[in-house]
Amino acid sequence: MLSKISKWQFKPLPHFLVIGTQKGGTTSLHHLLSKHPGIFLPEQKEIHYFSQNFNQNLRWYANHYRAALPEQLRGDITPFYLFHISAPERIRLVLPRAKLIVLLRDPVERTLSQYFHARRHGYENLDLESALDAEQARIKGAESVVKAANGYHYSYQKHTYLSRSRYDQQLLRYRKLFPDQQILVMRSEDLFVRTANCWDTLLRFIGAEGINLPVPLPHSNAGDGEAAAVSISIRRELRSQLAETYLWMEREYAITWPSS
Repeated sequence: MLSKISKWQFKPLPHFLVIGTQKGGTTSLHHLLSKHPGIFLPEQKEIHYFSQNFNQNLRWYANHYRAALPEQLRGDITPFYLFHISAPERIRLVLPRAKLIVLLRDPVERTLSQYFHARRHGYENLDLESALDAEQARIKGAESVVKAANGYHYSYQKHTYLSRSRYDQQLLRYRKLFPDQQILVMRSEDLFVRTANCWDTLLRFIGAEGINLPVPLPHSNAGDGEAAAVSISIRRELRSQLAETYLWMEREYAITWPSS
């Protein structure tokens, strides 16, 4: 791999990555960034090079950016990267100076949103409580599988409801490999409520020209409101299970989410 990196380091690879989180607004952000004339994004939103396609060479990855203009900043928006156990090391190997953007939604709401997303798309047949109870058994041994360059584990991608909401564990893997100034962490809720401020912050972070919002921010991949019917007792139980994440996010990033 090192020889491949040396050979292809002059090719058009990304300057920045939006690495997460799933159900955190990355599709809406992709739509917004795609309207900036100084930014190039591949037509395919999720390339998965550092997760499921790391067996491909860098020519394959660079080919996604062959249409970019020389002056454009190139981006890869693949929210699976935040959760994938091997993605941080792979990104550090190939793109050590890349800017990393993390959109984080209230952990409980993200958990529920992923579950109902899986139900709508046919990935999940269990009821909510059964699916949450089955999660750890479903993903047992999954990390050893996905560490392979082309490793794929169905439940690791589709059924990791609580696991993907443990942002502390995921961010720590990146912070061990990248300096803080290369990682921008934002609340998903702020992106939708304080869109202009978040837009300005993000453009400054990646070094893009500051422009007004090119289009209204869409609510892409929004669910059908199923989570609203989830009982307060289940929400409180989820909040309790994710308590360490809530405390860590407040301590490390001054990011909080109100309890139900």
